[in-house]
Amino acid sequence: MNTSTVIVIGGGVIGLSTAYQLALKRAGQIILIDKGALADGASCRAAGIGTQLQWCETAVLARRIGFELFRQFSNEWDDYTFHDEHGCLNLFTPEAWHVRKALLPLYDRLDVPYELLDASEVRYRWPALNPPDAYVALHDPRGGYNEPAEYLPALAKRVRQLGVEVLENEQVVGFLRAKERLAGVRTPQRVIEADAVVSTANVWSHSVWRELELRFPTKHFVHQRYVTMPLSRPFVAPPVNADPYLGYIRSAAGNRVLMGIETSERAEFRVESNEFNMNELATPIAVRDEGRKRFVAFAPSLNNVLWESEHVGLISFTVDGEPILGPVKSIPGLFVATSFNSGGFNYNSVIGLLMAEMVLDGRAQIDVSAFSPDRFDSAAIERYLGDTIPQCQAVRRRH
Repeated sequence: MNTSTVIVIGGGVIGLSTAYQLALKRAGQIILIDKGALADGASCRAAGIGTQLQWCETAVLARRIGFELFRQFSNEWDDYTFHDEHGCLNLFTPEAWHVRKALLPLYDRLDVPYELLDASEVRYRWPALNPPDAYVALHDPRGGYNEPAEYLPALAKRVRQLGVEVLENEQVVGFLRAKERLAGVRTPQRVIEADAVVSTANVWSHSVWRELELRFPTKHFVHQRYVTMPLSRPFVAPPVNADPYLGYIRSAAGNRVLMGIETSERAEFRVESNEFNMNELATPIAVRDEGRKRFVAFAPSLNNVLWESEHVGLISFTVDGEPILGPVKSIPGLFVATSFNSGGFNYNSVIGLLMAEMVLDGRAQIDVSAFSPDRFDSAAIERYLGDTIPQCQAVRRRH
């Protein structure tokens, strides 16, 4: 489709990446709208951990493209580095490993590299880690992590350099229609016509789409991550998706350690209005201390650490654990990219590319039908949204 104006709703990492790829493809006038400041929501509170070893073929193929883009950006941009020095480690109890083991034939068929490591091999390779003897580690040598505080400004700078019009502190309050197509948006300040609208709103999505009567089965949960003061000795290890400890851990800039903690029994957080600000979220200090207790046997460097910062945000999960991505069949002109199940930061590079391809060419370079917005049954959507559940009952896919 030849377009002259594309609106991107949401200035988080997915919206920024989509605007960037549209601009690279010279899509015309690109307008990025955020209700607050760029990347001031979940994106700046992310851990940035990522692995290619995902749960379905679409996700594996997408992550492979995305990580190559990160490496390309890391080589081309002088203010950003993709940290893939040690890959990414996924840790399992023997019980949980049986489920993940079933995916190894998929990785083999797609020629995705991985290593199976027992606990002694993990301890030998990375003495900073101390998993129990019975645990199994699935190592992704092509995985890694991004530092959000580095990546987000680097990406935003290039979005502006490419001529994207950025409207901050401006809410989308309505939509324009013309001949059954979506034809633009309304904000309190202006009416903007467009040939295509890409919504990357995440936790605010239900309130943004209310006028369109568009609903998807997504749940939002409070999540917290903490960064230590600089350690006396380097913490040398891959980032770890450590489900047995209900969290994750990785090294952080300045010889620090980042720890993320899940609160499994805490009920979902319902965002009812665009007025909600993520800075309003809080979590008891006991959550941090309990997280450290869980992790300290596995990562002894956390013993007696001092904490420097805390970030509390929301993560979003769909009913089937896969993202929502693509055109909305019932609303021509609308494209959606949302609910990346804890892994949005490390999906962003490829999601921006795939969204730009779908808007401009009508199709993406890989089959993304598994992520289609139209895959959900309307009755199932209402049942899922009608229940209030704790995080432990959601289908969770960490990074």
